This record gives sequence, C-alpha cells and structure tokens, in this order.
Amino acid sequence: MFRKPHPDQIMFDWSKDAQMERIIAARVAIRAEREAIHWRFRLICVETVMMGVMVAAAGITLDQPTARVVHAAIGVMLACLASGLLLIGLSAASSLIVARYRRWRKA
Repeated sequence: MFRKPHPDQIMFDWSKDAQMERIIAARVAIRAEREAIHWRFRLICVETVMMGVMVAAAGITLDQPTARVVHAAIGVMLACLASGLLLIGLSAASSLIVARYRRWRKA
C-alpha cells in the first residue's frame, strides 16, 4: 500500500533522470549477480553435507564397517562438491558466452 511521505522529506523523482536510472540498475544488477553466486555456493555446500550424512546414515543402518562408511561418505561429499562447483563454473561460462553473442549481434 502506498503511503504519503513525511512533509519534511525531500522528494526525489528518479524517473526523470535516465542516467541515474541506468546507474541504479547497473548497481542492482551487480549486487544481484554477486548474491546469486553466493547463494548457489551455499546451496551446493548444504547439498554436499546432506548427501554425505545420508550415505553415512545408510551405511550405519546397514551395519557396515565404520571405515568403509566414512570413506564412502567423504567420497560422495567430494563428488557432490566437485559437480556443484563444475555446474557453477559452466553456468558462469555460458552466461558470458551468451552476453558476448548478444553484443556481437547488436554490433
């Protein structure tokens, strides 16, 4: 719901200044991209730990030797982390390629 601003507040109309709009949009895009990468990495870390815990729980439930369970859990965690980081890298590379292609098509 839109509220009226306080009378002592300075009113800015940013929509009339196109350059300011571009600056704000660029800053928002940079921040959003940085946060997106941060959240992707967090998600990969959480999934890595979850997969390792599930493998460990399954091994313990099946009465497997402790060394084998730990070895399998660590292996799954490393594979999950590697594949997640690879996906982040491939995603970044593909977005760079698409951006270059779009710039090439405009020129």
